[in-house]
Amino acid sequence: MRAMMFDGPGRGLELREVPRPQPSSGQVLLRVRACGICRTDLHVLDGELPNPKLPLVLGHQIVGLVEATAPDVQDLAIGARVGVPWLGSTCGRCSFCEAGQENLCDRARFTGYDIDGGYAAFAVADARFCFPVPAGYPDLQAAPLLCAGLIGFRALRMAGDTRRLGLYGFGSAAHIVTQVARSQGREVFAFTRPGDAAAQALARSLGVSWAGSTEDAAPGDLDAAILFAPAGELVPLALRAVRKGGTVVCAGIHMSDIPSFPYEILWGERVLRSVANLTRLDGREFLAAAPRIPVRAEVEVFPLEAANEALAALRDGRIRGSAVLAVDPS
Repeated sequence: MRAMMFDGPGRGLELREVPRPQPSSGQVLLRVRACGICRTDLHVLDGELPNPKLPLVLGHQIVGLVEATAPDVQDLAIGARVGVPWLGSTCGRCSFCEAGQENLCDRARFTGYDIDGGYAAFAVADARFCFPVPAGYPDLQAAPLLCAGLIGFRALRMAGDTRRLGLYGFGSAAHIVTQVARSQGREVFAFTRPGDAAAQALARSLGVSWAGSTEDAAPGDLDAAILFAPAGELVPLALRAVRKGGTVVCAGIHMSDIPSFPYEILWGERVLRSVANLTRLDGREFLAAAPRIPVRAEVEVFPLEAANEALAALRDGRIRGSAVLAVDPS
């Protein structure tokens, strides 16, 4: 099969013909139709997330059709369309798993990191961690729901029941979570890279109350802020922007170092917290809600062999909405 292979930091991806994987116990083989491109893929590519499986197929927003199943898989039929997220498997036995916090499992394995992902014609996945894709979503528009949507949904929950919400970094996750927040009656304030007129225009088209640069002051106190940009220097800015009792959520799996800041901007019972991974419950609840809202992902499409170009565009801030690989567009 064709696959974009990663051999280590600084090398980019290389298109190769490699053996098609075969499902082992509990797994399904998927014919990949589409795979979303995530900033986490860049963190793996740049060596900021240590010790990935090598060689590796990146990609953890997979939409595919079940091609084959292991004999012990009973719940997924051949031809079923499913989505595969970042969380590839957990131990199911540790204190975190038993407490409903499987996203914190120390023995979790992740798609496109510990397990080969979706930048390839075929992929295998643990059947228990595959989600049915809602009807009505074409493959390309469904792919970003599986990480950008899920992490945004979890981050919004962590922000609490707040009315005035700031989003720092307006890319794949933010343009989806804006739609969820607006459906709940919240005001959204979008903070983009300086000079990013395209992202600000997208934010306004989705009904935000205000769109500007991270260099701009927030128009009034925010109740909460979510940081999707992996830039630690934004944390003090967000803390200054939220009111007393407000919450700042760091939604990325990796972030540059947070600079020191005066205690006074944290004081007043402000909360600074992170979001780690996702749970299957997050996936089920978000994918059930997405068609009702309805969430619509704006995508820029690239062929599989252009994965390096797509990643470069994401790095440079040239993607409007979400970047998606059309792996098998037939």
